Amino acid sequence: MKDDTFKQQLFDADPGETAEWIESLDRVIQVSGRERARFLLRKVLKRARMQELGIEVIQTPYINTISPEQEPEFPGDEEMEKRIRRIVRWNAMAMVTRANNRYPGIGGHLSTYASAAALYEVGFNHFFRGADDGAGDQVFVQGHAAPGIYARAFLEGRLDEAQLDAFRRETTGHGLPSYPHPRSLPDFWQFPTVSMGLGPLNAIYQARFNRYLAARGIRDTSASRVWAFVGDGETDEPEALGALHVAANEGLDNLIFVVNCNLQRLDGPVRGNGKIIQELEAVFRGSGWNVIKVILGREWDDLLRRDEHGLLLERLNTIVDGWWQRYHVEGGAFMREHFFGADPRLLAMVSHLSDFELWNLKFGGHDYRKLYAAYAMATEPTGRPTAILVKTVKGWALGRDFQGRYTTHQQKKLNTAQLKAFRDILQLPISDQELEDADPPFFHPGPESPEVAYLAQRRRALGGMLPARRVQVTVPPLPPKHLWDEFLAGSGGREVSTTMAFVQMLRALVRDPALGRRVVPIVPDEARTFGMESLFKELGIYAAKGQLYEPVDHAMILRYREEKDGQILEEGITEAGAMASFTAAGTAYATHGEVMVPFYIFYSMFGFQRVGDLVWAFGDARGRGFLLGATAGRTTLQGEGLQHNDGHSHLLFSVVPNVRAYDPAYAYELAVILADGLDRMVARQEDCFYYITLYNENLAMPPMPAGVEEGIVRGMYLLRPAPAGLPLQARLLGSGALLPEVLRAADLLAERFGVAADVWSVTSYQQLRADALAAERWNRLHPGAPERVPYVTECLQQGRGPVVASSDWLKAVPELVARWVPGDFTALGTDGYGLSDTRAALRRHFEVDAEHVVVATLAALARRGELPPEAVQRAITAFGIDPDAPDPVLR
Repeated sequence: MKDDTFKQQLFDADPGETAEWIESLDRVIQVSGRERARFLLRKVLKRARMQELGIEVIQTPYINTISPEQEPEFPGDEEMEKRIRRIVRWNAMAMVTRANNRYPGIGGHLSTYASAAALYEVGFNHFFRGADDGAGDQVFVQGHAAPGIYARAFLEGRLDEAQLDAFRRETTGHGLPSYPHPRSLPDFWQFPTVSMGLGPLNAIYQARFNRYLAARGIRDTSASRVWAFVGDGETDEPEALGALHVAANEGLDNLIFVVNCNLQRLDGPVRGNGKIIQELEAVFRGSGWNVIKVILGREWDDLLRRDEHGLLLERLNTIVDGWWQRYHVEGGAFMREHFFGADPRLLAMVSHLSDFELWNLKFGGHDYRKLYAAYAMATEPTGRPTAILVKTVKGWALGRDFQGRYTTHQQKKLNTAQLKAFRDILQLPISDQELEDADPPFFHPGPESPEVAYLAQRRRALGGMLPARRVQVTVPPLPPKHLWDEFLAGSGGREVSTTMAFVQMLRALVRDPALGRRVVPIVPDEARTFGMESLFKELGIYAAKGQLYEPVDHAMILRYREEKDGQILEEGITEAGAMASFTAAGTAYATHGEVMVPFYIFYSMFGFQRVGDLVWAFGDARGRGFLLGATAGRTTLQGEGLQHNDGHSHLLFSVVPNVRAYDPAYAYELAVILADGLDRMVARQEDCFYYITLYNENLAMPPMPAGVEEGIVRGMYLLRPAPAGLPLQARLLGSGALLPEVLRAADLLAERFGVAADVWSVTSYQQLRADALAAERWNRLHPGAPERVPYVTECLQQGRGPVVASSDWLKAVPELVARWVPGDFTALGTDGYGLSDTRAALRRHFEVDAEHVVVATLAALARRGELPPEAVQRAITAFGIDPDAPDPVLR
């Protein structure tokens, strides 16, 4: 039922005037039609926006945001820039084709850069600022477009032909990686943007971190912009659009998204039954962004000017994306029949155009003037981030076999006929003979050519070459050694958790006069859980707008304090966003030449398991910093249960090549590890990062024994030697929160069973494994040379008896070093899903309490024939262990 009445909820100061407006609209609809009414309303809404009335529309007509009369004069030599683009496009194609001719299946992408070439060229020639004269811009390149960026660098003389010929063959030592990978090409790529979705997310937090650096007085980034090139299909990734509100709330007008809307993802249309540009416009506008649409090239301008009845606009608004792709495959005659043939008046509008001219009605993404106008508008400060939605054709100008076809993403090379056709399209002086074997030559006009001179002049004017990754830092001095003294001395009988100890160490670090201001505490809305709320008042929470309200706890000493120059990054409940901030901070040494030391603390269960892709990209980016997995352990976090109790993050982090993962039990171990991390990442500038697990179980922290620092860093040290005079011996390994249980087990073994046990504190099974693998590799490749002994083997050779390892992690964690352990080895662990209960109950359930360590040790001795089986059975009975209880892994 149609409701023509208006709600009476709000007071109307002039009902008569309101009625006149409504009647006028009704009259326009009756007399001039619905399209005219829509036209007028759009004009009124546009005027309202111009008058800054705060009335927003989330979707505008399917035409360019900037009309022809609003376009600025294009400042460059358009013909010269087109010649440059053609050369770059040829070499990008040649690089991929040659690679796949020589090594079939090696891959590469032709069609993405073909669609986006103009997007990048306008940016490189007129907007992207290098870092020669300031902070420069940060450009996140769409991963699949990498061949075009290499081809441009070849023209600039930054890459040579041998490197292009080694595309995707990195083991040669001079090859080029498939995508933007700083680890593989550290002087070139700044930001890894694959897997898809990570680039947009990291770009948002990079733009925010730029503002953070400026607000904290560390680096002037006021002239820097962040450009993120994104594919329309990529926006289906949750990470791509999931943080748009952050950019809007922070007022990041230093951030520009350029979304290449070629309407096609890997298998087919992005929105065949819809309109992806309209959808994205609504998403971005609804999230508080400016949106600039670049849909139509200049060839459409005259048609729109002559669209007397709004028929063309209506057709543009209604035709779905699937048809646009069909038009580019079928050609102008089909487009005339299907698109313009919907109305005789539309057909009449294009009667003067040939079929080829219809087919050649370009999209805005292939028009330098339209793109320049959009980029120029986007770089004007507005207090908001901007999204430029650019319509292109995937595989544009690669030829009929590529352009707009669903298979174009998978096509990796051109045959001889296709090469000749492409050469002709690009108008390049390459002979037929050079193309006969379908192995296209690279083309370079010469270092003294006008094209190369133009490129060089434009980059000089814009501050230097891009992309370029530079590591030029002034290394701040490390904190004095006495900063750690109180943590090495123990807690004097007072019980604290390693989490509490970390917070105290963090406070000491931020107070250091040299390094303190460069420490970046990052927390995803769990600071109070980790006991960090005292830092709110002391350091302040970074907030671009400051604190516009008086907080509830304003009268308290430890109040919630937001400041424009706050030091803490309080991210809210977003581990992905926090990891992106960690990335921006951890790579600031290369991005901005500033050493920053991020400490990102989080529930360990919601670390790698939640954001593993971002962790991997951080390693790719050569990031540096500390990841702190708090509330760690499957039994230590009592009461929380299955989705919170972490027993496997150390196994997950063990796969990252340049991470150093530690599981300290005591405050002094943590202090030694943090000091080592600062030495490596700050003083020595090593490209590594740390994962450290922290617990919330309070312990009386002992003082550090003498001479254990090296063992703590390498992964294990002898904490307590076995008592003398007992008939049987064993070696016990404990780590993290379960080390006290292992010590208690050693006491039980000695007091009740006559077994003397060495107790080793294992701080890092991952580091022990890395050392053992390195020794094993050396021995394999150097036959006849003195063999190297793995550190874990060297340590455990000092004792006798079976080895039993117990931790709050899966058995697979200690088993990382099993084959290098001399003698019988038994691993106890917390395999299975977590449960909600007390620590004692959980440790009994997972069979990792002291009593189970004792039974495991006695069982190992019995297997060796040193004890009768009955002795093991008596222990099982005495400890009340049910031998027929279900395996915890099945629970």
